[in-house]
Amino acid sequence: MFEPIKHNMETIAGVAIYPILSLLIFFLFFVGLGVWVYSYKKETITAFSQMPLHENKNDNPLNPEK
Repeated sequence: MFEPIKHNMETIAGVAIYPILSLLIFFLFFVGLGVWVYSYKKETITAFSQMPLHENKNDNPLNPEK
């Protein structure tokens, strides 16, 4: 089933770099996402977790206008 595709890919010069780049981009994206998540302050995460419990905009802990 993949024989025609495999043959075409083998004839392209330098095609071996694409899987390596794909893996590198995938890895760097999730490492960056992990760093971004762990860099949040605990107070901000707590405020985000409390947002669905507040009924109006004035009760929102992230709203600076109280």
